[in-house]
Amino acid sequence: MEKSSNIQVISPNVKYTEDYIYADYEYEETLVTKKDNELLVKPYQTSLCIRTARKVGRLGIMLVGWGGNNGSTFTAAVLANRHQLSWQTKNGKMDPNWYGSITQASTVRLGIDESGKDVYVGMSELLPMVHPDDLVIDGWDISPLNLAESMVRAKVIDYDLQQKLKKEMSAMKPRPAIYDPDFIAANQADRATNLIRGTRYEQYLQVRADIKDCRDRNKLDSVIVLWTANTERFCEVRAGVHDTSDNLERALRNNDTEISPSTIFAMAAIDEGCCYINGSPQNTMVSGVVERAERAGVFVAGDDFKSGQTKLKSVLVDFLVTAGLKPVSIVSYNHLGNNDGKNLSAPKQFRSKEITKSNVVDDMVESNAILYKPGEKPDHVVVIKYVPYVGDSKRAMDEYTSEILLHGTNTLAVHNTCEDSLLATPLILDLALLTELFSRVQLRRDDTEDWQGLHAVLSLVSYLLKAPLVAEGAPVVNALGKQRAAIENMMRACLALRPIHHMQLEHKVPFLRAELQSGAMFAGAPPNKRQKRAQNGAQ
Repeated sequence: MEKSSNIQVISPNVKYTEDYIYADYEYEETLVTKKDNELLVKPYQTSLCIRTARKVGRLGIMLVGWGGNNGSTFTAAVLANRHQLSWQTKNGKMDPNWYGSITQASTVRLGIDESGKDVYVGMSELLPMVHPDDLVIDGWDISPLNLAESMVRAKVIDYDLQQKLKKEMSAMKPRPAIYDPDFIAANQADRATNLIRGTRYEQYLQVRADIKDCRDRNKLDSVIVLWTANTERFCEVRAGVHDTSDNLERALRNNDTEISPSTIFAMAAIDEGCCYINGSPQNTMVSGVVERAERAGVFVAGDDFKSGQTKLKSVLVDFLVTAGLKPVSIVSYNHLGNNDGKNLSAPKQFRSKEITKSNVVDDMVESNAILYKPGEKPDHVVVIKYVPYVGDSKRAMDEYTSEILLHGTNTLAVHNTCEDSLLATPLILDLALLTELFSRVQLRRDDTEDWQGLHAVLSLVSYLLKAPLVAEGAPVVNALGKQRAAIENMMRACLALRPIHHMQLEHKVPFLRAELQSGAMFAGAPPNKRQKRAQNGAQ
């Protein structure tokens, strides 16, 4: 039951075949060169051919940490939506939804109708996408509890819905996982009884065998492996170990102690031809892993799910900086009581999270050289405390202090109470569906070249991740609006549609208003300059 698009683009730049959507697309940018005190600006344009495979294959998602709060909640959400289960709460009858998912619950602007009003469609309607009901879910966990027991332990899902899901989820049992007490907090030891034994290389071979078994048993076309297990400490990245794919494999075979469990899962996924997404902050995406993904032609993405608090931070700081205000102090405080909070109560694991949370404003600060001198940043402090009683209901308090006119100050204080796993779960869905979609997109300049996929580092999904990975030398973008626009405009490019610009000239320029109001705009667009030149030349 794939999400088939009912949108048909009528354009000489788009061709539909049984297998592909072909789009001729003009990619435009503005090139700026600094010469002495002058900025020399030159428009840049290049012609691209983009093809998107229309066949949506059978997709499996294998979660590392399947039995955790996120994994059990994600499974419950997929099943509740698939079976359209309703349940009772003290507030009455509830029906399932995918609120919080940009693919399932957000809309994108397609264009304007005959009256000039914006037309919006669901993001999943733009291009053929996997339907959430069709996902096959599997995974690993260091805890032996089945998914029904894990759901009860997590205390996220309402009791009545738990009862309706209990039978099906009781039959779901995580595969043994890798446990290395050097990489996660010691307070996780009591859970660690469902384990893959042996050397790191033997563990790698078992993970590969698990992926192959899942793929073959369920007749899957593709598998995405996603880490939603405990935050690891940052590994000590070393030359000769993590820097190349070959060195990484040698270190794995030599049982090097700085090859983390998440790195083993990443290598196993890549070598099985699977995309790998890292949903927790840790040094998994080292250059050796990226090189391995490039060789295999699969995507890697990470790090750390971007939940409500970080999204809000990205929006607020971007708003302040673009408004000409200067954030000088950002203080973020969190307390939560789920197992993530318990693991993060250990200093090394907290440090991993602190790094991903602290870097989310850097690109916005660097974008304004009027407000900030080179190297200058706001004071940015992150505090996380473990409070068992509050469970999955995280409390987040943020204070933003900015300098305003004549060095006055303005302070915004935000208090956010959220159910942590109910915010993270839709991100897992979006990461899987968008990764699968973009794996079907290929580009070339003309028919003399071979088709190429997107770069192995799938930075297009940065909207969903706190510390997005980018290709070497590429800028890291954390501003939420830019990240969201990149996804939408890439999908539009696959249909030969220009990026959204919000100029609305048809409402601001008299002769364009007249064309719209008379219907001439919809009767047939006037030829552009290139078409006019071609017509004149033909005459």
